[in-house]
Amino acid sequence: MGMILRRVHDWLRQAKRNLLSARVNFNAELYEETCYESHQAAEKAIKALLQQFGVERRGYSLLYLVREIQSRNIEIPKDIMNCVTYLDKHYIPSRYPDVFSEGAPMDYYSRDDGLRCIDCAEEILKWVDKLIKGAM
Repeated sequence: MGMILRRVHDWLRQAKRNLLSARVNFNAELYEETCYESHQAAEKAIKALLQQFGVERRGYSLLYLVREIQSRNIEIPKDIMNCVTYLDKHYIPSRYPDVFSEGAPMDYYSRDDGLRCIDCAEEILKWVDKLIKGAM
């Protein structure tokens, strides 16, 4: 159990660092990077929670990661589920120009997108922190 708990801490630390990176990118007006780093923060936080339950899960879909949590009879609040599906929509388009018929991701991302992604990542991290503290 000690090894798993240490990994929980590692995943959480990195999630918080990705959230910090999202904020730095937001302040530099790199909104596509903000959204990607927000997704990364949420993904690593959710993987920390899975580690808390002794589950190591690969993959990048937040939706499927939280479904794994649901399978353990843990309710996913509606606002968290909304954030999960919102952030998942930014995993690929925030990085690759060929997602769009013209232009690059930087042309399509706005301050509002960045703000919403950061808000969602923060909500997911708070939710995960609360569940992990409750399980200890």
